Amino acid sequence: MAKHYNVIIIGGGAAGFFTAINTKEKNETLSVCILEKGKEVLQKVKISGGGRCNVTHACFDPKELTEFYPRGKRELLGPFHQFMTGDTMEWFENRGVPLKIESDNRIFPESNSSQSIIDCFLNATQNLGIEVKKSEGVSSFQQLENGSWKVITNNNEYTCDKLVVTAGSSKPMWKLLTDLGHNVVAPVPSLFTFNIKDSLLVDLPGIAVQNVEVAIKDTKLKSTGPLLITHWGTSGPAVLKLSAFGAILLADKEYQYQVIVNWLSINRQQALDVLFKTKKTDVKSILEKRSPFETISKRLWSRFLEVCEIDGQTKWADVSNKSLELLADKLTHTVFHAQGKSTFKDEFVTAGGVKLKEVNFKKFESKLHENLFFAGEILNIDAVTGGFNFQNAWTGGWVISEAIAY
Repeated sequence: MAKHYNVIIIGGGAAGFFTAINTKEKNETLSVCILEKGKEVLQKVKISGGGRCNVTHACFDPKELTEFYPRGKRELLGPFHQFMTGDTMEWFENRGVPLKIESDNRIFPESNSSQSIIDCFLNATQNLGIEVKKSEGVSSFQQLENGSWKVITNNNEYTCDKLVVTAGSSKPMWKLLTDLGHNVVAPVPSLFTFNIKDSLLVDLPGIAVQNVEVAIKDTKLKSTGPLLITHWGTSGPAVLKLSAFGAILLADKEYQYQVIVNWLSINRQQALDVLFKTKKTDVKSILEKRSPFETISKRLWSRFLEVCEIDGQTKWADVSNKSLELLADKLTHTVFHAQGKSTFKDEFVTAGGVKLKEVNFKKFESKLHENLFFAGEILNIDAVTGGFNFQNAWTGGWVISEAIAY
């Protein structure tokens, strides 16, 4: 005999737990069960933010917040008016998890440990009597004539009144949903770093440059922010934002594309003015002694001199105008050939998922099947790095709980 629950949630991640806890808190009479295919729950929460869990972002205007979502921007505006970043902060702090806003506006637990979030969720499910079943991989589900659902796992059969799918970017789950008639946008990686082999970057991993402009040649894709040189190319917020907004286009290009970097975020003439001024004022200094640009470190400045074939021992008074023009060109318009991508840390985010037109975002409910709900990355919603993907999970879970608890 199949065991019956009022609510079954497929996927023991951030969105699944948040949906379960909020549903049960609003209506303690409901029986709620989370089915997780893995041996452990909340694995992505554990590794996110370098193990610190970037819970959300200190952007408190719903419209402004939607700008961080390459996919889902329009659909999330209404839901963000219901449950926002400030609500997330209040939610965790009310449950004994104080949060802090860092200088880049990312929000973390004060403990600097994702375990604080995990413990909060596990304690809540235990206290509320929410059943969490691990190693329960869902193999199929179907809607019954009365509108309820039958769910079959590798071990058991269940039925439920409401079914919530929060299984992340899961190809098997997307396949089950396409069998039900849903359309799924084919997933491609988002939030990745650029693989670049170039003499300018060799042996300089760890060097960061603030306020860089990065663009993809022959496209409208452009972003600004810090850039980090890595062992394999470039990373940092400017690159990650560009990869998120360009996820589909760059996949179409099979990750072969030209990247244009303006290291100074000023135009060529402005860079030239600084160089000419330095030539007049630092006449006796040698070029490689220091960079005339605050954001360019001495090591990186020396590399620019090297690739422009300028002797670093030359005095500023003796450097030719032609050399300075060459430097200004390189500093404001470096073209790299990117070949391939690398996952950003362990945080694999995908663009793709259930087509947004098939979801009613007043409830995060399927327009094709009543009593079927979606939250998190199962949907074709993704964001840049900085806590935004988690905020999508929290908001979706909250809105669903409002729809099914009463």
